[in-house]
Amino acid sequence: MRSVPQAGPAARYSEVSVPETGRKKKRVRKKFKIFSAREGVDRPLFYLILVLLVLGLIMLFSASYAYSYYYFDNSYHFITQQAGFALVGLVLMGLISLFDYHHLHKFAVPLLLVTVLLLVLVKVLAGTSIAPILNGANRWLYVGPVNFQPSEIAKFALVLIFAHLISINYHKMGTFRYGVLPYLIIVLLLAGLILVENHVSATVIILAIAAVMLFVGGVKLRWFAVAGGLVGAAILYLVLYSDKFSYALDRIMGWLNPFDPPQGVDTWQTQQSLLAIGSGQALGLGLGQSRQKYLYLPEPQNDFIFAIVCEELGFVGALVVILLFALLIWRGIVVALNAQDKFGTMLGVGITAQVGIQVILNIMVVTNTIPNTGISLPFFSYGGTSLVILLCEMGVLLSVSRSSSLDKT
Repeated sequence: MRSVPQAGPAARYSEVSVPETGRKKKRVRKKFKIFSAREGVDRPLFYLILVLLVLGLIMLFSASYAYSYYYFDNSYHFITQQAGFALVGLVLMGLISLFDYHHLHKFAVPLLLVTVLLLVLVKVLAGTSIAPILNGANRWLYVGPVNFQPSEIAKFALVLIFAHLISINYHKMGTFRYGVLPYLIIVLLLAGLILVENHVSATVIILAIAAVMLFVGGVKLRWFAVAGGLVGAAILYLVLYSDKFSYALDRIMGWLNPFDPPQGVDTWQTQQSLLAIGSGQALGLGLGQSRQKYLYLPEPQNDFIFAIVCEELGFVGALVVILLFALLIWRGIVVALNAQDKFGTMLGVGITAQVGIQVILNIMVVTNTIPNTGISLPFFSYGGTSLVILLCEMGVLLSVSRSSSLDKT
């Protein structure tokens, strides 16, 4: 029989049933190695990751060299840093893919505690050189030459702790005590700490990942209806009655009419994004030939890089990029559903959901389908530490695929 790991604090062993004479079955314990190649990684998933990474680096250089030359007198400022982080991320991805994911049970609670501490430090040290306020937002921590957003770590911390708890309490997920309460406490804690940073987009992603994992984990639908009503009411109150989030109402007004916004509402970025998308037409202007990246579209290497993709590669090229992401998400789901245990399934579902949610929301923002909010495009947007974290998560997904029942072809 296939081994079914027992999810415990150490998670180093699993118990399997071995048939004996008669009806009796013997329980034996199997030890998981820390590092092992096992059955090999899922090659389609691995190749999709590499293709998206390479394509993302190419488009990042194309989108950033004009901005980089103007502000840093070096056309290679962004691409050299991103390529260095990509190399580090690939090495870590390879190592993590060899790390047996069952041992991640031991890191679920510690990582959650570290994440909460980092999110608290962002607010406690707000306005200092360690946690500066940039563009009215307090989201970053600077540690020497490295800066990162703790909210990026929070996404994986949420996935890991949810996968850990759901795998332990899977048969009790229909109850409030085991299927709702602990997850509600965790997600409200993380989402609340991120929301006070004025990081609405990350808050939305955290809530969406939690909803997907709980749905797959077996939580009853009535709890989603209750949670949806409460979240909707909270959002309405914050937007309409809280001065701290009054900017969200301005963004909604600008979203409704980006080319003729109300007085005082800035929609320049959205305007230039739509112009870039329209300029690309069917086949695009050609790689490197974007016009909007020449200081018209603010910081084109960041959240709005997909607009440059549309302008240079056209509708066809943008469709290819979307198709590649769709294939990555499909393959991630296949790996998750073929995992050997519930922990592997939930890890795969959570990581795949995170990437899929970010891709969908980013493209919707760039095309003005939803109000403008800062959401990066995985593999494409500039951000070294976020790219390293993403590739580490891909390593976890590849680790799950090593133990799955998929044919490694």
